[in-house]
Amino acid sequence: MDLQKHHKPTFDNIPAEKRKRILEAATGEFALRGFENANMNTIAKKSGVSVGSLYKYFENKQDLFLTVVQYSIRRMEELLSVLAVSQEDILLKVERIIREIQSSSKESATLLKLYNAMTAENNPRFASQFAYEMEAMTAYIYRTAIEEGIRNGDIREDIDPAFAAYLLDNIFMTLQFSYSCDYYMERFRIYAGSDITERDDFVVEQCLKFVKSALKK
Repeated sequence: MDLQKHHKPTFDNIPAEKRKRILEAATGEFALRGFENANMNTIAKKSGVSVGSLYKYFENKQDLFLTVVQYSIRRMEELLSVLAVSQEDILLKVERIIREIQSSSKESATLLKLYNAMTAENNPRFASQFAYEMEAMTAYIYRTAIEEGIRNGDIREDIDPAFAAYLLDNIFMTLQFSYSCDYYMERFRIYAGSDITERDDFVVEQCLKFVKSALKK
């Protein structure tokens, strides 16, 4: 699904390396300070541009924040777009998502810390927009995959696709945080062992058994 762009067209016209610097500086600042306390001057300084330039690319701090959010979920969006049209069994789709979570969470821990900080942000004016920006696409794909599985006879008929999609996404979200955010990582180790973040195949195996017992006939 196409998401609304929150940056001005001028941002698309600057060199890719410059865009990357700005997004990385903004990601770090938002992840560290949250939305309300993040400082545009700091972001400009760390990215090597003037504050005036930032406002040529973004109307305000909120638009910069939402642009960072969109870029942070693009990799998962690309994978899910492929899975949306795939005829694979639901368990194969779940495995591919979990393995992508494992690799991307370790590589992009700062982005996930931003996501964690964002979802914990006590700011009602952003709540519905955040939910739409980050969850609408995944909700649709997971629900569609479950509905297809029911039609094909691979998934139990007494499963509600929408609620099952919600529960599945909660597993994925918790895994993302458990590989990237200090609190969730420590929680992961308390429940599953001090070396759990190094046992990727075990995590995949156990998640698939759990999902299979919930969804399969």
